[in-house]
Amino acid sequence: MIRVLLVDDHPVVRAGLRALLASEPGLEVVAEAASGQEAVAQNAAHRPDVVLMDLRLGPGMDGADATAELAAAPDPPKVLVLTTYDTDSDILRAVEAGAAGYLLKDADPAVLVDAVTRAARGETVLDPGVAQRLYRSMQTPRVELSAREIEVLAAVARGLSNRAVAKELFVSEATVKSHLVHAFSKLGVDSRTAAVAAARERGLL
Repeated sequence: MIRVLLVDDHPVVRAGLRALLASEPGLEVVAEAASGQEAVAQNAAHRPDVVLMDLRLGPGMDGADATAELAAAPDPPKVLVLTTYDTDSDILRAVEAGAAGYLLKDADPAVLVDAVTRAARGETVLDPGVAQRLYRSMQTPRVELSAREIEVLAAVARGLSNRAVAKELFVSEATVKSHLVHAFSKLGVDSRTAAVAAARERGLL
């Protein structure tokens, strides 16, 4: 019997997952959690084989942080991320935290059930689209923008001029230009439009 812990901050989602998995022979939902902290506690109490983990869990510890905590536990469970989010940064954080798989919530129920079984066997399970994005991200050199550079690019992405960005962030227009120049250099681009596109492609926005 594969023992499963459900982690999602939406009760309706947990109820749906419980109903789906309960109908499958060989699968048993042993506990539920609505937060990252609760997931860590329930794991210690119930020792599940597989944890179905959402990434966004409201205030406090998110799904990636909870996954890292679970991966560091004695005899850790296999964590299968099940989320609506598929940005490159979300995928990379989850995989780097130790997730055994990454599926989107629009996956076919049969695919989800199969993924739980495969994860319990120690296999890596990735949504095909997610796998492609993960591979592409690994081929692309990681770019680290400062928090302020991301803030400036996010404002630019909303269509604000340098002057408007400066006013919104309470800095000088020269400071905005300086942040943009640094971002251009790191992203290997030479325009505001290209910088926004490159940042989005890398999951930075």
